Amino acid sequence: MTDTILPGIHTHDVTTTRLRARVLERPADGDAAATVVFIHGNVSSSLFYQPTMLALPPQWRALAIDLRGFGESETLAVDATRGLGDFSDDVVSVLDALKLDAVHFVGWSMGGGVVMQLLLEHGDRVLSLTLESPVSPYGFGGTALDGSLLTPDAAGTGGGGANPDFVARLQAGDTSADEQTSPRSVYRGTYVAHPEALQHEDLWVASMLTTATGLDNYPGDATASENWPGFAPGGRGVLNTMAPTNFRVDGIVELPSKPAILWVRGAADAIVSDASFFDLNTLGQLGAIPGWPGAEVAPSQPMVSQTRAVLEAYSAAGGSHTELVLDDCGHSPHLEQAEAFDAALTAHLAASA
Repeated sequence: MTDTILPGIHTHDVTTTRLRARVLERPADGDAAATVVFIHGNVSSSLFYQPTMLALPPQWRALAIDLRGFGESETLAVDATRGLGDFSDDVVSVLDALKLDAVHFVGWSMGGGVVMQLLLEHGDRVLSLTLESPVSPYGFGGTALDGSLLTPDAAGTGGGGANPDFVARLQAGDTSADEQTSPRSVYRGTYVAHPEALQHEDLWVASMLTTATGLDNYPGDATASENWPGFAPGGRGVLNTMAPTNFRVDGIVELPSKPAILWVRGAADAIVSDASFFDLNTLGQLGAIPGWPGAEVAPSQPMVSQTRAVLEAYSAAGGSHTELVLDDCGHSPHLEQAEAFDAALTAHLAASA
């Protein structure tokens, strides 16, 4: 069995008013200057952030929280009608239980959406944000550049978009690379650009396999649609939390207090891009899903351009942001180009202290 905890990381459970949460910690050396909280992405857990936590300067306390239904946290139903609100409220409840006031947040992929929703609804708890390959502020799939819906029901987004064989292999604990839909193959093909160059692959696969599956967790439910490709989001489970009918956080632009934001992304990201291979409209255009109605009706979501537009508006309204693009890097800059990611994060934290 893979040893999932790296030397220097401690684990403990925190019981809050909302759930029992697993927390990983890299303690500060002496009194902590401040606390940095890491929030993982979809089909993963806090295990993915251990190398980054260990690389932080010793004066920073590092915590990583398993979201409900991931890692070793309690598996509870996810109410997708609140967007990512169940997750962000859970994180705040962990801060409350640990008697932490404001902290620095780092959010990866879906976790980037969690911390943006947390900023929108609990802004006084945020000292700074680092968004790593984040979901668009307008959710995942089904929107034009300005965030407007391509169809009234956001057809093609949410729980119906998951590959059922991938879900089955998650549930079965498949560690092989025999099929393209195995978690290991998905990690190699989409999480990173050059898997052969990286360590700890067994650990990352073990982390993916902690994902709770089902209608209330991953991927969630779906509803029928008259629009291509025939389904629309439901109100339960993980993928529906990011459907554009449920999730929209561009309201951060209007916040009176705006902490500094660092946005780090890989130029070769297959998951979050302006032509994502996880966007069904992109797959339809490529012929992978039949019946695509054309670019005028079902264009790819311009995810990166949407995030840039919202963050530029955030800065124009009195905030500040920095965009760091790492060449030859996929969806996981903190693993793929750790030195550059760690340096940028450390500088951002120091400037926001």
